[in-house]
Amino acid sequence: MSQLLTIEYTCDKAVRWATESLESAGLRIANSFDLQSARAALSHCTCPHHGTAVCDCQMVVLLVYGADGSPATLVAHGHDGQTWLSLVETPEQRPSPQLKESIQLALKPHAPKRFTLHE
Repeated sequence: MSQLLTIEYTCDKAVRWATESLESAGLRIANSFDLQSARAALSHCTCPHHGTAVCDCQMVVLLVYGADGSPATLVAHGHDGQTWLSLVETPEQRPSPQLKESIQLALKPHAPKRFTLHE
């Protein structure tokens, strides 16, 4: 994975912000995984980060589609009021250079005031 941004937002707020920014750039978004929704079905799930069943850890996986139809996978992972946005880049799953650039351009100029850009 290549980390794009670190934002001082909760994960849910960061996902809403990223989705709005990407859609404003003409990209289509599909939410494919939400950790808190998956955890809701489990009664005794202890957080590995906080060590309790009650935590604010969240992971959301978004599929980002451009014009070519093949999606890029954007992962938002957050806890304690901070979220990391990363793009999955493996030999098996590599976004096209055009889509990667579109994602980066959509997020960078609209980044919240409190963020760290990773390049």
